[in-house]
Amino acid sequence: MKDVVALVTGGSRGVGRGIALALLTEGATVHVTGRTFSEAEVGPEGNRAGSLQGLELEAANLPGRVVIHHCDHSNDAETERVAAGIRAGGGLDILVNNAWPGYEGMVEDGEFTWPRPFWEQPSRRWDAMIGTALKAAFMMSREVAPMMISSHLGLIVNISFWAAQLYEGNAIYGIAKAAADKMVADFAHELRPHNVAAVALYPGLVRTEAVMRNADYFDLSNSESPRFIGHVIAGLWRDPALMSKSGHALVAAELGRQYDIADIDGYRPVPLTAADFAKS
Repeated sequence: MKDVVALVTGGSRGVGRGIALALLTEGATVHVTGRTFSEAEVGPEGNRAGSLQGLELEAANLPGRVVIHHCDHSNDAETERVAAGIRAGGGLDILVNNAWPGYEGMVEDGEFTWPRPFWEQPSRRWDAMIGTALKAAFMMSREVAPMMISSHLGLIVNISFWAAQLYEGNAIYGIAKAAADKMVADFAHELRPHNVAAVALYPGLVRTEAVMRNADYFDLSNSESPRFIGHVIAGLWRDPALMSKSGHALVAAELGRQYDIADIDGYRPVPLTAADFAKS
């Protein structure tokens, strides 16, 4: 993928960082946005460990080239600035909309408020998931789509989850993920004449920094490294039948099976279905 240019939003930590590192391992040039520029900005409890500078250091010996962008996607002007810089550099092949502040502030005054009914949810949670994350996905897609259309080639990926289809403990979360899926469905319809694909991609349980800090509470036997989904995105890009998948919500582990992609430890995650989540 040495000639491929990608953009991963929200890549200073977690799934986004893993996707960026995987695409860099594949040889791509990867632009990465994030709010946390340096490790000095990490909170005293380390609950936001991970930074753009840290990613830059980790990527130093990988085949691809990383370009970091300090960006808060709650500010549309910053989103537009990143896109303008990429446009000036020559264009973009892959956009991964991953920026997601929706998990912040899940505990308030010692109480885990995430599973409260919708009438007891704080409005800031809507602002984070819908006003920032969902809007950022739309705004960045809007900014970069013309680049892809002009080259008659491109892929837009929204990182989503089964909450789009099933109740997952928080109504706002479900609304945000359902909208992310609908977004790519409609994008795909409008982009199809231009040979540009748009998909939603569902990870499994990912061993992010936050998950590993609470590993005792999770069954990690079928979990995925943060890099796995990035290698799956690379597989999607190489798929000659990519346009047939455009507009759909896809499960990363299922694509991993189709493309014969193992995780970095050699494990091949078992794809989960809606029925699996319904049982839980």
